[in-house]
Amino acid sequence: VTDRIKKFISHNIKNEDFVICEIGGTVGDIESLPFLEAIRQFSNDNEKKNCLFIHLTLVPYLEAAGETKTKPTQRSVKEMLSHGLQPDILICRSDGVLADEERGKIALFTNVEEGSVISMPDVNSIYKIPLELNNQKVDEIVVNKLNLKCRKASLIDWKRVIDEDLNPKDSVTVSMVGKYTELADAYKSLNEALRHGGLKNSLKVDIRYVDSELIN
Repeated sequence: VTDRIKKFISHNIKNEDFVICEIGGTVGDIESLPFLEAIRQFSNDNEKKNCLFIHLTLVPYLEAAGETKTKPTQRSVKEMLSHGLQPDILICRSDGVLADEERGKIALFTNVEEGSVISMPDVNSIYKIPLELNNQKVDEIVVNKLNLKCRKASLIDWKRVIDEDLNPKDSVTVSMVGKYTELADAYKSLNEALRHGGLKNSLKVDIRYVDSELIN
């Protein structure tokens, strides 16, 4: 199984500078074990200096206690280490910006450089995420760790998309008839396609769901 996964990763690579692989799910789940083992072997087969691991983790804030909990991230990284994988960069999802003290604590107990512990707070537009990562120099960290020489990132197009997303000139309502309208992610691809169409035309797209089982 692991050999098939490794073949899939390297299939049809020609002149690409990067191959980005996402392993979804939660570290420790039985479904992800073959993929974690395959990516560990893959990094050994291709020399560790040519591979970089970015681990996305949740840093919850307990409102009742008024405290940010770093323990889940520490445990998640320890679970990765048990599979032979040391994250190079941690992207820490949280409600707000992580304090330097919290980032330092995470770095101390996960064996990740403090500068590579990245705070990723909630934002009001998903398109702000590349800007937020750029502000924390994630792109520079990646190219430096892989010993690549790249020009500085230009995010002009991203900023234009953010402006279009947050400042539409008008709105349009679209009725969507479907069977699983109560599930938020059931028509995610279609929703995003409509949203992108709205961005292109400076429109806010309001989707009105219609349950197909309630109409003839």
